[in-house]
Amino acid sequence: MEREKTSVLAEAELNDAEATQNTQASVTWGDPGKFRILGKRYPRVEGPDKVTGRAKYTYDIRLPGMLYGRIVRSKYAAARINSPADVDTSDAEKIPGVKAIIKLVPDGGKNIRFAGEEIAAVAATTPEIATDAAKAIERKINYQPQPFVVNQDKAAQPDAPKVRPDEANVNGGGRSNKRGNVEEAFKNAAVVHEGTYEAQTRLHCCLEPHGHVVKIDGDQATVWASTQNVSEQGNWAGKQTRIICEHMGGGFGSKFGPGPEGQACADLARMAKAPVKLMLTREDEQVMNYRGPGLRAHIRLAAAADGTFLASDIHTTGDGGTDPMNGSALGEGGYIVVPDAVNVEQGSILTNAAGTSALRAPGHPQASWCWDSALDDLAAKLKMDPLEFRMKNHHDPVRVEEWKQGAELIGWSRRNKTPGEGTGPIRRGMGMASATWGGGGQPGSIVDVVVGRDGSVTATCGTQDIGSGARTYISAILAEDLGLEIKDVTPRIGDSSYPPGQPSGGSTTTGSVAPAAKMASIELRQKMLPIAAKHARLGADPAQAFETLEFAEGGQIRVKSNPEKSISWKEACSMLPAEGLKARGEVDKARHDALARGGVAGCCFAEVEVDTETGKVRPVKIVSVQDCGQVLNLMQAESQVIGGITQGIAQALLEFRQMDNLTGRMLNPNLEDYKLTHAREIPEVVVKIFPTNTGRVSGIGEPCIIPVNSAIGNAVFNAIGVRIADAPITPDKVLQALAERGGGTA
Repeated sequence: MEREKTSVLAEAELNDAEATQNTQASVTWGDPGKFRILGKRYPRVEGPDKVTGRAKYTYDIRLPGMLYGRIVRSKYAAARINSPADVDTSDAEKIPGVKAIIKLVPDGGKNIRFAGEEIAAVAATTPEIATDAAKAIERKINYQPQPFVVNQDKAAQPDAPKVRPDEANVNGGGRSNKRGNVEEAFKNAAVVHEGTYEAQTRLHCCLEPHGHVVKIDGDQATVWASTQNVSEQGNWAGKQTRIICEHMGGGFGSKFGPGPEGQACADLARMAKAPVKLMLTREDEQVMNYRGPGLRAHIRLAAAADGTFLASDIHTTGDGGTDPMNGSALGEGGYIVVPDAVNVEQGSILTNAAGTSALRAPGHPQASWCWDSALDDLAAKLKMDPLEFRMKNHHDPVRVEEWKQGAELIGWSRRNKTPGEGTGPIRRGMGMASATWGGGGQPGSIVDVVVGRDGSVTATCGTQDIGSGARTYISAILAEDLGLEIKDVTPRIGDSSYPPGQPSGGSTTTGSVAPAAKMASIELRQKMLPIAAKHARLGADPAQAFETLEFAEGGQIRVKSNPEKSISWKEACSMLPAEGLKARGEVDKARHDALARGGVAGCCFAEVEVDTETGKVRPVKIVSVQDCGQVLNLMQAESQVIGGITQGIAQALLEFRQMDNLTGRMLNPNLEDYKLTHAREIPEVVVKIFPTNTGRVSGIGEPCIIPVNSAIGNAVFNAIGVRIADAPITPDKVLQALAERGGGTA
């Protein structure tokens, strides 16, 4: 049996066990204490390209003869267009430079359900001409306006206009749950709390809007897409398709498929027989059918006098707009801290306010806002520290230790013992909340590696990088195992012509792609060592190469027992055949489970300052303690958490989509009136990546955002002694709450 054909793994993976063709050795990441690169802080490999402008986003693509597309959108929240003939394009067709127009109204007509729904698309020689043509089409659409409703409370009324003719606006049948004797628990409880909490809908606000460039050559279509899933499509417009996404400017769950705008771009390119670039405008981006759902929860909680959590009774309605949105992370009867007796009833309310899609940790920030707020309110009625209450009723050692570390880092002992006990116009308070997430990834991704005779190392994978640093950790994994530096490995991703990669959703990309990179490095080591052993300076037996040789720092292959006997990486590569050396990293379920895991915990502690005269809330300090298993790049992990905190601050204090009840339109479809967190609003941030010693990687992008808004909300409650239950916490709500507590109005 040839030694190189056995399943022998590198020394770290062997665990000192002999491997043969019929016995599979366990695979691990190795000893973190011996890592040169992994687990340390190192910059992204594409950093220089991004800061110099060399990095090409879809928005940057320019092709010879390229046309520019625009979407025509409905100005009505509800209307009927009976047929394509009701979309008169004659004026637009007369505009010089207009090359293609398509109608997005089928022969049977179209029911418009929200202001902003797609009606037509146009391609022209310049963006300005395309915009003028879109306006010309919009002016000559024969609408039949229908009654509409964009307010959830009004939509729930019996006489409200139906959003969908064949479906009631109020939808039940969500994920419900009942466990234990809830009625008996409430009857015997010493303390009962009841309240209604609401987390508003949120917009994705990707800095790079949705968009595509489509070029069709015969039976082949090439699409440059701002996408979270390079492998998303097999064909567009009936053509075999290559998807390219070298870099992207944010997705957060909204960019998994081409969407109406992508399909329109492909149809325009086919019609015009020219490449078409269709990037959405900012207003398009804000009003279209992508947003995170809102959640309203009416919660009753019961506790014994000693703080034992007895029961929860939860009734939720999701704001899914035109789509039913049943269920949330409250479906099991709570979030993190769950009593034995539970009753949950979930549903949704339809409105003419666009549909929804996933948004960074779908449903979990909303659940945390409602649940962690209710827990703090119950703890206040018990006259109990909210952290003490949680620790009394939740005993997972990892989470308890995270809570302890977060409390120490924020200085929890300084908080108001009684909410609102401070004096003076400026009040300070502290709050905390928790998160849980999966993020373990799955088998299926492939990483191919080619080593050239010149020593070059190129790794390819058809995944994409939406912020988790896929290029960097692929390079780092190979460099770590081969004794090289990150700069010595060239990563190529973002192209569907490469081996398949994982879509970027659910924080699963790293947990899916990193194990494949690891397996590629293992196969490469298996193939490389017997070749290097033939070098005269090493004098090793190729059949014993795995026992006698090792890869070492500085790009060396050396004899284990005599490190002075070594050759350089390039010397070894010069011994390769002309075509170089190839390795493929594939991961079956067993090896995936050995290298990646799901189920992570995290928590957030916040300190805020509230001006009781203006209602302004200013975050002072945010502490995030987050588990993500085996850390590949500490700098990237911390950066992900800081990004989550930045978005979480906006959820708590700033983001609010304002709908007009009279027209059904969004009144702030921009980034001026729809507020996001700016640099001046980011406080002191402390990030602690919590070591779990599992030796398996997991995603971190989503769990870190979940508890931020609720931690801030609880800190405001601790500061002023009155609950703002409806996010975001804007100055008018603070002043109103303080006035009502004093018996007046703001």
